[in-house]
Amino acid sequence: MSVNSKLDRIDRKILEILQSNAKITNAQLSKEIGLSPAPTLERVKKLENSGIIKSYHATLDTDKIGLGVSTFVLVSLKGHNKDNIEKFVEAIHTINEVVECHHITGTGDFILKIITEDISKYQQLMLEKVSDIPVVDSMQSMVILSTFKDRKVLPVPE
Repeated sequence: MSVNSKLDRIDRKILEILQSNAKITNAQLSKEIGLSPAPTLERVKKLENSGIIKSYHATLDTDKIGLGVSTFVLVSLKGHNKDNIEKFVEAIHTINEVVECHHITGTGDFILKIITEDISKYQQLMLEKVSDIPVVDSMQSMVILSTFKDRKVLPVPE
């Protein structure tokens, strides 16, 4: 089930519903998709076992838990080679405040999403951890002032 052509209308509906509400009961899910509970559960298990559904998470309100500063950081490495990329990625995995790390094309090599308590914690993180990674050449920070769309539900192609 690795190719989306194997996803039928019901599978796509299950994925849409579970992305919006992962806590839905199997009974309620079965009502919403129009199948009985047993085949519904079988379809969900198949989607999980195939790796299409990777995991389930709770989405937290960053302000309510004291994480007030979110930034994107464009990072360029000293050399764009396999060894430097591996060293950078290994180092980034040790920094909990880096919540996303994407290898990109364009001006930089990576874009990071970093979330911290406040601007002083952000500055400390950048000075003591991110800029301290030996293969980092330059960084450009972009503080997120407002977020107008943060969609967690992916569009599932037909």
